[in-house]
Amino acid sequence: MLDFLIIGQGLAGSLLAWELIQRGCKVLIIDNGQENASQVAAGLINPITGMRFVKSTDVATQLPAAKACYSRLADFFQQTFFIEKPMLRLLHNDNELSNARKRLNNADYQAYLGDIQSPGNIIDNLLTPFGFLEQKQTGYLSTRPLLSCLQAFFIAQDSYRQVDFDYRDIRLQPTLRWQDLAPKQIIFCEGYLAAKNPWFSYLPFQAVKGEILTLGHLSELPDKILNYGNWLIPINAGQIRVGATFDRENIDTRTTEQGKLSLLKALNQVVPGLIHTTLISQQANIRPCTLDRQPFIGRHPTHKQLAIFNGFGAKGSLQIPYHSRHFAEALLNGTPLPKSCTIERHYETHFTG
Repeated sequence: MLDFLIIGQGLAGSLLAWELIQRGCKVLIIDNGQENASQVAAGLINPITGMRFVKSTDVATQLPAAKACYSRLADFFQQTFFIEKPMLRLLHNDNELSNARKRLNNADYQAYLGDIQSPGNIIDNLLTPFGFLEQKQTGYLSTRPLLSCLQAFFIAQDSYRQVDFDYRDIRLQPTLRWQDLAPKQIIFCEGYLAAKNPWFSYLPFQAVKGEILTLGHLSELPDKILNYGNWLIPINAGQIRVGATFDRENIDTRTTEQGKLSLLKALNQVVPGLIHTTLISQQANIRPCTLDRQPFIGRHPTHKQLAIFNGFGAKGSLQIPYHSRHFAEALLNGTPLPKSCTIERHYETHFTG
């Protein structure tokens, strides 16, 4: 008997499937095998964001859950996936400097913030006219290696099938079926494609396209993540990733010359000494963001055998481990989901029946 059919092997589908399998469930993941947004994403984990340096929602519980999850996966696969690396937040003006000082005086933020460095503290090859703020408990997830390891695990468990998914293959009556299978529940983890899902397209997605560059270089750079409106991640001594553009108009995965040039221009403004750069790759992905910036989790209002686990946007690496554990509890034991993430918050305003 198949307990759960999961559509999509991005980070959301993979970590939810892993969580359910650990609890003894029979799971099958359906995926078309094509590159997904999770594989392209930078996987940044940054507890403090925005011009006002605001803590991510529930970061005090989500961050420990993420670290514990990636540590267990590292032990299982004998490979490190989460690379913890400090971040330098380059300040742009006096207002940001003032906001940063306020946060430093707030005890709730001290676990995530280091010192403010004044403009006089120069770092080689970096322009920091307003100084910078050191951020702690930051890093990035190597999503592509992690998803590759998990896919191999699912295949070994007979829990993976590579196929082009078609909504028309689902039958709701008299019992739930997909092709030759009769799962107890189907869970959609299909990223931005859920906007075309016949059962969940009513949810207010706000998909965003982002382009990312991988560059080779010969300059000396600090072994820290840089946040300057865009971000820079040092992969090794001679390679960096920079991103990401923000495009709500062109929802496709085509890379553009405009995207490349805007990223290089922004990079040059903070690292003008970056010399002999070579473009290794340019990628585009589509982030499944939501109108209220909270995930979409839960069962369909009338077809309870259909569910969704989606909408994590740019914070998937931080949020998905916590929510996958809680959604597994909800699916298996009926434990209530947090009101901030359950799709029940949109039933009255968006679901037309």
